[in-house]
Amino acid sequence: MSNIIWKIKTFEEFTVPELYQVLKARVDVFVVEQNCPYPDLDDYDQKAIHIWAEENGKVLAYCRVFDKGIKYHETSIGRVLTTENARGKSLGKLLIQYAVETIENRFHTSEIRISAQDYLLKFYAGFGFEDTGKKYMEDDIPHTEMLKK
Repeated sequence: MSNIIWKIKTFEEFTVPELYQVLKARVDVFVVEQNCPYPDLDDYDQKAIHIWAEENGKVLAYCRVFDKGIKYHETSIGRVLTTENARGKSLGKLLIQYAVETIENRFHTSEIRISAQDYLLKFYAGFGFEDTGKKYMEDDIPHTEMLKK
């Protein structure tokens, strides 16, 4: 795990190979693995800052973050994933740490709203996210809105 490179880029800064690998990781995890046909290409990537870990050109962990007023009134983190062969190496924890730091540094706020899959509520609580009580089904997967202040 020593050749891991972390990248933080806007949409315009992506190289074509990077964009391909990020989209491939998202489809592999959310569409194929979670058996969930949904429109991953939602026209929000252009407004996001993308954060990911890669090794030998392959994406290991990824998320995207948004400034206030794009997805929610607050800033937000979404499309959080760790690819199958990269799990159990604490990359998800580093990813969320980097996402929170990126939001604080670029958007100058610590208020972040996320839509968490329910099995990850405890994981996100470890970063100071609190259950808002707003629960819903999205693509047959239970989600809860969480807020970090």
